[in-house]
Amino acid sequence: MKDADPTAPDSRHHAPLPASVRSQRSVVDEAASRRANGPDWDAYADEYQATHGAFLGDVGFVWGPEGLTEAEAGVLGPLAGRDVLEVGSGAGQCSRWVRAQGGRAVGLDLSWRQLQHSRRIDDETGVVVPSVLGTATHLPFADGSFDVVFCSFGALQFVHDIDLAVAEAARVLRPGGRFAFSITHPTRWMFPDDPGPAGLTASQSYWDRTPYVEVDDDTGRVTYVEHHRTLGDWVGLLAGAGFVISALLEPEWPEGHDRVWGGWSAERGRWTPGTAIFAADRPTA
Repeated sequence: MKDADPTAPDSRHHAPLPASVRSQRSVVDEAASRRANGPDWDAYADEYQATHGAFLGDVGFVWGPEGLTEAEAGVLGPLAGRDVLEVGSGAGQCSRWVRAQGGRAVGLDLSWRQLQHSRRIDDETGVVVPSVLGTATHLPFADGSFDVVFCSFGALQFVHDIDLAVAEAARVLRPGGRFAFSITHPTRWMFPDDPGPAGLTASQSYWDRTPYVEVDDDTGRVTYVEHHRTLGDWVGLLAGAGFVISALLEPEWPEGHDRVWGGWSAERGRWTPGTAIFAADRPTA
């Protein structure tokens, strides 16, 4: 069995990789990222929902493993009567919470299996989220369709052509609309993705933007891709698309929260941020 690179961040997987799969840092374009991540999430969706569904809540909005909720953070602003798009909606938990607040939320995800889980929870809760299969770089909506576009760890880290994704968010937003998203905090990419003490020792450059990639040696196929940008990169991307940044949240790990999720844990969370939440507005003029 080949061991995964101990310095490579792996924010999604929480178990050892299959024997035929190795992790590495390598350049991967948008087409390969999409080919890898759609089927990967289809294969992983059942385990993901079984493992994390209770924490997320069927009608719940959690911004990250720290457990910060939108009810606490208020990043999206008022929601009642507003048109809202969730990019990377998964099983629709966040969008369902938005609908419970009176917002008209719509979901979009690259994974068909995740959207099947969304339909299942729609039926179980009676809170229905209209959802479509699609990508962040080509949103199937008209210009100015939404008041809010958001993504809670759902898509942006898996996109190579991030400038297109940010431009698409700007395009479908109305003037004065808000774009908000959470990602692995960029500083975390300096550290091994280990919830224990080893995860507190920097092992690679913050400025190394080479994607984290998993490759199946049996087929040579790239099976998972995650991209890294610095805080400065994100500021430049948002400003370049005409957004005005209104907030950057770095949630602290709460006392008494003992959940371990991949490389997130109380041991690490007491010392270094694991999640960054951006909010940016499209100017009215």
